[in-house]
Amino acid sequence: MRQRPGRPYPLGATWDGEGVNFALFSENATGVDLCLFDSEYQERETVSLSLEECTDLVWHVYLPEVRPGQMYGYRVHGPYDPSAGHRFNPSKLLIDPYAKAITGIVKWADVMFGYRIGQGKEDLMRDERNNAGHVPKCMVVDQAFSWGHDRLLQIPWAQTVIYEVHVKGFTMNHPDVPEHLRGTYEGLASPPMIAYLKSLGVTAVELLPVHHFVNDQFLLDKGLSNYWGYNSIGYFAPDIRYSAYPQEGRKVYEFKTMVKTLHSAGIEVILDVVYNHTGEGNHLGPTLSFRGIDNAAYYRLSPDNPRYYMDYTGCGNTLNVRHPRTLQMIMDSLRYWVCDMHVDGFRFDLASALARELHDVDRLSAFFDIIHQDPILSQVKLIAEPWDLGEGGYQVGNFPPGWAEWNGKYRDVVRRFWTGDNGLLGEFASRLTGSSDLYGLSGRQPYASINFVTAHDGFTLNDLVSYDQKHNEANLEDSRDGTDDNESWNCGVEGLTDDPAIQQLRERQKRNFFATLLLSQGVPMIAGGDEIGRTQGGNNNAYCQDNSISWFDWNVTKVQAELLDFVKHLIAIKKDHPVFHRRRFFQGKQIKDSEVKDIAWFASDGKEMNDEDWDKGLLTLGIRLAGDAIEEMDDLGNPIIDDSFLLLLNAYHEAVHFTLPAHKKGVAWEWVFDTAKTDSKDIPRTWRGGKVYELESRAMALMRLRDLKQANKNSN
Repeated sequence: MRQRPGRPYPLGATWDGEGVNFALFSENATGVDLCLFDSEYQERETVSLSLEECTDLVWHVYLPEVRPGQMYGYRVHGPYDPSAGHRFNPSKLLIDPYAKAITGIVKWADVMFGYRIGQGKEDLMRDERNNAGHVPKCMVVDQAFSWGHDRLLQIPWAQTVIYEVHVKGFTMNHPDVPEHLRGTYEGLASPPMIAYLKSLGVTAVELLPVHHFVNDQFLLDKGLSNYWGYNSIGYFAPDIRYSAYPQEGRKVYEFKTMVKTLHSAGIEVILDVVYNHTGEGNHLGPTLSFRGIDNAAYYRLSPDNPRYYMDYTGCGNTLNVRHPRTLQMIMDSLRYWVCDMHVDGFRFDLASALARELHDVDRLSAFFDIIHQDPILSQVKLIAEPWDLGEGGYQVGNFPPGWAEWNGKYRDVVRRFWTGDNGLLGEFASRLTGSSDLYGLSGRQPYASINFVTAHDGFTLNDLVSYDQKHNEANLEDSRDGTDDNESWNCGVEGLTDDPAIQQLRERQKRNFFATLLLSQGVPMIAGGDEIGRTQGGNNNAYCQDNSISWFDWNVTKVQAELLDFVKHLIAIKKDHPVFHRRRFFQGKQIKDSEVKDIAWFASDGKEMNDEDWDKGLLTLGIRLAGDAIEEMDDLGNPIIDDSFLLLLNAYHEAVHFTLPAHKKGVAWEWVFDTAKTDSKDIPRTWRGGKVYELESRAMALMRLRDLKQANKNSN
C-alpha cells in the first residue's frame, strides 16, 4: 500500500477528501505498527504498516488509498517492565485514543490482558497471544454533515433548567417511539420525546456518559452490565450501543442528528464526561488502549512503585493530567465535541481528580488555566462534580470562576430540612437563595450552584420518600454497594403501600422537594423520571441494571400525571418570573426605588426574623421576594421588574398558622399553590396582609402580590 510521511497533527485518523493521515502519540515506544482490518472482529490484520516517521513523540503516516469506513488499530513496541511503569505489548491490538468511531465492544477473554493470567507472578510476565479477534476496531469517519444554521444555543445560565437522563433508559419502554429506535440517539430525538421535553419545559438535557465505554467483565460474568457507562475508553467516539444502525457505521451521523434536532427544539445538550479515569482499571486490568500505548505518560503512577496506580477515583486508575499530552487529549476531545458535534457543555465526573497537581486539589492547576484561556471551551457550560475519593477531594464551592458545580451541600440540607431535622434553618435559607456563602466570595453568581435533590447516583425521588434503606439485592453484592446515608421520609412504612394517607404524604413530600428545587436561586437539575414518580424499587446504585429497574416506565398513573403537571407548572413559574432566577445574589436590604427589601424573612407570626429566631431550631419559614428590587437589566438595558412572591414553608410534623406579612394598601396576596392541597376549589384566592393562613404539616405554599382589584378579578 502506498504511503507518505504524513503529519504529526491532528492526532487520530483524519480523512481530508483524498486519503487519511494517521497520528499516534507515544513518548516511550520503540516502534508503532498501524493495522488495517476488513471486519469488526477479524483476528489478523489485512495490512500491517510499521510507522517510520516520528515527530515530537508522535508516530504518523499518510495513506492516500484509505477511505472512510476503514477499520484499524495499533500495535505498540517497547519494554514490558511494570516495575518501571512500562507495559508495552505488541501482541495486543490497541484502540486509538483519538478514534472518532469504534465498531463494537470488547469480547472478554484472558487474551485481553497484557500479562499471563494464572502464572503466579500476577502482572509481571508478558502475554504473547494475539487478541485482535476480541478487540473492537477503530473506524475512519467522514466528518461532513449538513448542520445548516445550527449553532450552540448559549442559553443564559440563569434561565437554564437541566434534565439529567440516560440515552437508553429514557426511551426503551416508550410506546410511541418506533421499536427499532428505542434506546438510541435517534430515539431520544424522536418526535414523541422532543414533544415531552418541550412540554416539560426543560432547557437542557444532561446525558449520562456517551463516550465509548468498557463493559466490566466482572459484571458480565454475573449477568449484569455497566449501564451508566462511567468507564470510558474512547473520548472522541459516541458509544455504538446507542446507535440505531450499529452495523452501518452511522453513529457519528446519528449523534449529530440528535443534537441538531434538540437544538431545533430549543434544548441544549450537555455531556457527562469521565476524564478522571479510564476503563482499563488497576495494574491487573486489561490492556485496551492507553496502557499499551504509553502507560507512564497517560496514568498517575505511584512515585514509590510505578507498577501501581494512584487511584483518586475508586476505579483503579487516574489519568495523568500533569502530562502535557494527556492534558492535550482531554482538551482536543472537549473541543471536538463542541466544534464538530455541537454540544453545549460538559459535566465533569469527579472533577477534583483533574485538578490534582502533585497530590492536593489545586484550583490554580493547569487544567483550569488551559480551559480558561481557551477561546472555545471558556464559552460553553462547564459543570464540576466537585469531589473525588482522594484525601481533600471534597471541594464544593472551591472551583474557580467560570465553573458551575453540583451543589452537594444543597442536596444534603434540603433533604434534611424536609425530613424535619432541627438547627438547619440558616443554612437552608442560604441554599435556597443561591449559596452566596459558597460562591459569592470568589466572584461567582447564584447560577454557579447546580441545585439538585436527586441524581442518577442514589435514590430516585419516589424511592427517597418510600424507603428507609437501600435495596440493592439485584446488584449481587449483598447490598454492600451504594451509599448508606439515606435522608428519606417514608411515614414509617417502606415500599409499596395501600394506605391512602401514607400515599398522600409521600406525594406531598415529592411536591415539597420539587417546589424547593425549582423555586431556589441557582440552576435546577431534575433527575430524569422523578417528575413521573420513577422507582428503582429502592436500589440506590443501579449502575449495573440495564433493565426495567433503570428504564422509564411510561405507564403513568393518575397520581403520577398530577405530579408531572405540578412540575410543569413549577418550571413555568421559574422561567416566567426573573425573581426566581436572579443573576445576582440577594442583598437583604432596600434597593433603589423599591419600597421593601429585595428579600425578607418572616416567622410564622408575620414578623421579620431576628437573630434569636434563627437560633431557635425552627422548622417554619416565610420568605418574601421583591420583584421590584431585582436591580438587574435585560438585554436591551431596561430594568427587570417582576411580581413579588411569598413562600411559606413548614417542615414541622404539625400544622402551623402563618400570619401573612402586611404590605402597602391596595394589594393582596394571591394564592398560587400549596403542596398539601391538590384540590384547591375551596381555597380563597385572595389573602390580605395580617390574615392567618393554615399550612399543614410538611407543606409549602406560594403566594403572589397583586393589585387588590386585579386579585379580586382573578379570584372570580
